[in-house]
Amino acid sequence: MARGLPSTASLARFWQKLNRLKTLKESTTETSLQRHLTTLDLTLLGVGGMVGSGLYVLTGTVAKEMAGPALLMSFCVATLASLLAALCHTEFGARVPRAGSAYLFTYVSMGELWAFLIGWNVLLEYLVGGTVMARAWSGYLDAIFSHRIRSFTVAHVGIWQVPFLAQYPDFLASGITLLASALISCRCRIYSWLNHIFLAVSLLVILFIIILGFVLARPHNWSTEEGGFAPFGFSGVMAGAATCFYAFVGFDIIAVSCEEAQNPKRAVPMAITISLGLVAGGYILVSIVLTLIVPWHSLDPDSALADAFYQRGYNWAGLIVAAGSVCAMNTLLLNDLFYLPRMVHAMAADGLFFQVFTYMHPQTQVPMVSILVFGVLMAFLALLLDLQALVHFLSLGTLLDYTFVATSIIVLRFQKTPPSSSLGPVSPGPVAEGYEDSSGHRRLEDTEQPSAPEPGQLRPALRPFLGFMSGCRPGVAVAWALCVLVVSAIILDCGLIFGDSALHLPPWGHTLLLLLSSVLFLLSLLVLGAHQQQHREDTFQVPMVPLTPALSILLNVFLMLQLSYLTWLRLSVWLLIGIY
Repeated sequence: MARGLPSTASLARFWQKLNRLKTLKESTTETSLQRHLTTLDLTLLGVGGMVGSGLYVLTGTVAKEMAGPALLMSFCVATLASLLAALCHTEFGARVPRAGSAYLFTYVSMGELWAFLIGWNVLLEYLVGGTVMARAWSGYLDAIFSHRIRSFTVAHVGIWQVPFLAQYPDFLASGITLLASALISCRCRIYSWLNHIFLAVSLLVILFIIILGFVLARPHNWSTEEGGFAPFGFSGVMAGAATCFYAFVGFDIIAVSCEEAQNPKRAVPMAITISLGLVAGGYILVSIVLTLIVPWHSLDPDSALADAFYQRGYNWAGLIVAAGSVCAMNTLLLNDLFYLPRMVHAMAADGLFFQVFTYMHPQTQVPMVSILVFGVLMAFLALLLDLQALVHFLSLGTLLDYTFVATSIIVLRFQKTPPSSSLGPVSPGPVAEGYEDSSGHRRLEDTEQPSAPEPGQLRPALRPFLGFMSGCRPGVAVAWALCVLVVSAIILDCGLIFGDSALHLPPWGHTLLLLLSSVLFLLSLLVLGAHQQQHREDTFQVPMVPLTPALSILLNVFLMLQLSYLTWLRLSVWLLIGIY
């Protein structure tokens, strides 16, 4: 072997290290964080994390440039995708009550390498998202004062003509970010109170928009004379759904906060379900009244809701909407700053980030170093950068995270439950031998096998009919079926979106591609369903596995492919930086 080249054994050990699973005690309630949050607190956290971005930032852009009045259909599709993802988050949040969300869920089921990539993606997602919210907050407040703040800044600083930078430094956005970071560094209860106040005002404003909007509604705005209900067709509806999906990303803050919940196994499922239902209903109703108040093509994408009332002559209503938007942006900014330090703390505690971020303040029990560093970084970005164009990037990153969570649910269901009550490391002994779980990882088990079939094994009732699969080791057939399911979902979505255009396939080739990929997708589902799963009565479990997470994967990939290639390029560059 050439000098300096690693041996095969060392490469194998390195690969095993990259794919090692995090082991946890599922039922443990021990944590370094204080458990203050009730079910109501978690529900309001979820609602606060979802109300605002879709309402005040996305509705105008999607209605005017992508879907028209069919904006409500885009929100319905995005709600379905979010519901499937929320079910997967609910099971993980109830079974693994630890901070980390998609990162942790991937770590305990798929391995360290994939967990780091997801965590690295989530860090940028919330860093950029918080910056966008800070600048949006500044913009709405500036609009209330007739843009005097912007005029003052431009007069004393001037306008910049530098690529990737804003036209002028936004000191207001930077200052509010630093103030929000200081509030987050206090005890969690203080943050919860602030979140409740801002959220209450925001919800009252949304109720006001819906009531007054239906009073001012003009059905003529959906007529063919104004362009019709879906002027951009089905492709516009789906492109709008891919963008609107970002409006629902806030529900995963409930899973992140489960380590600070008083009763996570009960509170997390209830909070996710209630918050997602309330927000989805609000978004759909607001999208209806928005395009009924004024024609969709006359909307101002930057402030659609307030502008709609201004166009109808209700200036006082426009001011109320602008004030509500400021409260909603405050809630979102606080949620981003609440989530991000805990995400960094979880990665640092696992050894995948700098260890200085594991420091917890001895009195407030909050990750002070993470809050300080990333609060200052977010304030710096809000000062200099204009990141409104990165909404698509945030949607892509979120869809990718949720796809991994859905895949992790399938992996988790077909893994064998460790023989002890803890999922911690098992000491090897003379009576232990190895087996491979559904993700191909080596685990230990006792030589004494119970009579009941283990997860990952073929169901006894199907062994006479599927005898050729009974000789496979537990988890091998499941792992192959899962790989085929993901690949076939990607091919099927590519065929549906690009088959008759970018792929330049003849009609018979397009039909054959869709048929083969659909058959492979269904066969992989049948193979997965033929194997034994874990069944637990003490915690929430996603219904109809593997069908529910498989549909989540299929729909998430479909929405991701609706986004531009530049968005994919940005995400790829960021992931390569993390790997390097």
